[in-house]
Amino acid sequence: MTLPHARHPVIVIGLVVVLTAILAWVVLTVSADVREDHRQDALAPFYSPPSPLPAGQPGDVLRSEPLGITVAGGRALRVLYRSQTADGAPTATSGMVFIPDGAPPPGGRPVISWAHGTVGLAPQCAPSRLDSPVGNLPWLEEMLARGWVVTATDYAGLGTPGTSGYLISGEEGRDVINAVRAVRHIPGSGASARWVAWGHSQGGHAALAAGDLAATYAPELRLQAIAAAAPAADLEGLLALQWNQSAAWVIGADVVGTWPQRYPGLDPNALLTANGQNHWQDILGKCIAGAAITAIVRQDMLGQDFFARNPWDVPAWRPRFIENTPQPTPRDVPLLIAQSVTDEVVLPRTTATIIREWCAAGVGIGTLWVNSVSHNETAIVVGPAVVQWISQRLSGAPAPDDCGLTTPVAPLP
Repeated sequence: MTLPHARHPVIVIGLVVVLTAILAWVVLTVSADVREDHRQDALAPFYSPPSPLPAGQPGDVLRSEPLGITVAGGRALRVLYRSQTADGAPTATSGMVFIPDGAPPPGGRPVISWAHGTVGLAPQCAPSRLDSPVGNLPWLEEMLARGWVVTATDYAGLGTPGTSGYLISGEEGRDVINAVRAVRHIPGSGASARWVAWGHSQGGHAALAAGDLAATYAPELRLQAIAAAAPAADLEGLLALQWNQSAAWVIGADVVGTWPQRYPGLDPNALLTANGQNHWQDILGKCIAGAAITAIVRQDMLGQDFFARNPWDVPAWRPRFIENTPQPTPRDVPLLIAQSVTDEVVLPRTTATIIREWCAAGVGIGTLWVNSVSHNETAIVVGPAVVQWISQRLSGAPAPDDCGLTTPVAPLP
């Protein structure tokens, strides 16, 4: 059918407008990507550690520089420090340090060691390499106002060369602890030996792992408390519920892309579907937003499972999952666990299971349950309450123990 001639100019003008808008979007996107690539190239020398690493101890600062942002009430640094793998091999780990203004009080400042959640494994995903590195830390300035030093590890192999020890307890825990050691070496930090581990998601796992290690690995430091929001702690429960869901494309890809580097003999193909085998490496080059889009497209839209079966049921892999499941924290260290009942990543029943089992083991646990909060927003929403809870612990107030309360969701059988 031929369109009336009078409408042709309108149609042509409409097409021109649409094509112009698309072209403008492409140009802006490409320009932004080019600028980001240049920014990352400029940052790369900082994150390239000396090879071999000079002799030293965990927590030694290899280099530091201003982070290049303004933080009310303090100064912000980018740091590169010595840490260790789970088997004791030296590594270089990057991160951030935030130091309050003014002179430290007698006895020094408490240190809060923040452990971030899953961000992706590409170098540009490291929090300290982001253009807006404190966007998800709205509680930071309140901590600085209270006179606390804040450290924020990237984890070794994220930002720096090498392979990240994603969800490997012995490595993440050491990075969290050695960040505290590192800030004590920074002139003017005034950091004391008193510290608190605070983390979300993967970082909740890391904070709990640091609690496991603290007394024996860093006896010169004094762990005052642990706070974990939506911690990826019950690996068995999470695998049972999530192995054939979209989250498996993100978390699963990070696991199969890193664990065989630490545990020779682990075969990713023993876990994966054909689609998983063909596409897991694509995830490793993306930060969390891009990885999540891939997961939604492949699982929710195309119906493609990542895992062929529950990885917990694969004999070669199960001992490693058990090895990297955090153990009950020390009874003398106050613990707070925060969880959203609507979390679709770290499912609330798995957190309820950890609470039940650790309470039975004699750990006193304070709990904070919230509703209508997404996984990514949990640490942001509960942050003010966590700051208040930490303040009470640092002041010596008795810690609340909610082990006698019924959780709002049922634990797993």
